Amino acid sequence: MNPIELESSFDYTTLRGEPETIQNKFKEIISRAPRNNEWTSFIELFQYQGFWHSPSFLEGTILAQEEFQPHPNEIILCSAPKAGTTWLKALAFSILTRSKNTLNNLEPNPLLSSTPHECVPFLEVDLFQKKQTQYPQIPLIATHLPYVSLPKSITTNSTCRIVYISRDPKDVVVSMWHFIGNIKTCKNNEESAIFPLERAVELFCEGISKNGPYWDHVLGYWKASLEQPDRVLFLKYENLKSDTKVWVKRLAEFMGFPFSSEEVIEDAIQKVVDLCSFENLSNLEVNKNAEFNLFSTVKVKNNKYFRKGEVGDWKTCLSEEDRKKIDRISEEKLKDSGLTFG
Repeated sequence: MNPIELESSFDYTTLRGEPETIQNKFKEIISRAPRNNEWTSFIELFQYQGFWHSPSFLEGTILAQEEFQPHPNEIILCSAPKAGTTWLKALAFSILTRSKNTLNNLEPNPLLSSTPHECVPFLEVDLFQKKQTQYPQIPLIATHLPYVSLPKSITTNSTCRIVYISRDPKDVVVSMWHFIGNIKTCKNNEESAIFPLERAVELFCEGISKNGPYWDHVLGYWKASLEQPDRVLFLKYENLKSDTKVWVKRLAEFMGFPFSSEEVIEDAIQKVVDLCSFENLSNLEVNKNAEFNLFSTVKVKNNKYFRKGEVGDWKTCLSEEDRKKIDRISEEKLKDSGLTFG
């Protein structure tokens, strides 16, 4: 399918409302679930189906599990927080809208004026908690949900495809620690106080982090990719950084929108890579000065999604003891799975 044919093909505006029975189920889960608020005082995490969620994400999760029906050609972009979500959204969106990447196109690509999180909605927040979407013509939806918590309409009897991105857990915890300390509430406009990195590492290793345990999150999608390689594409952030053009080409093929031989000659793949590069996106006006309402009570400056984007930044932050601790858990968790980080 040519990307230009996507316009007016998909419509998410007819999503059903929020039934009282689901609201009651959410309240019941919240009332009984284990909770933790150490990461930040104004976002409490609740455990559901073995993973930790903020209330707004959890409410949207329950709604999505009950109601979501994917379109046949839907592409679900999946990731744990701070594992490369923003970049994956940008790349996938740019692939599908690459007709707008040419110099003679009069309509600029939306990525030039909107953050990737506005271009690709989150299933559990934008579609079901906030009930809105910015670009309904594009068959892309993102989620931080672990594989076990995806709506059954996605994992069974569905032809939609799943793309997952993983990242070295040492970089994930450092990025998460920095990010959490820079979000603020809409009520008092105050930023969260960053608590000690050492404690963040302890919680992360205990599995208590947004959508954690991180290792279980990764393994769920890794196993699914082995069982259903035609439906689940497993990417590594580090590979994407080291050989971006190769993996962008592979991503486009998997999504069902391969680059034609003419596009390859015209270096269309490189145009996607350049548009979505950290240097380009981080220097766009929208990503330097605008803010994104993550959900009703929390907003994030867009520049907080573009801190460094480097592989191995953990080396400047983590102690040798914390490095060994995380690597030891990785070795134990991934044993016999065939998966390694990096």
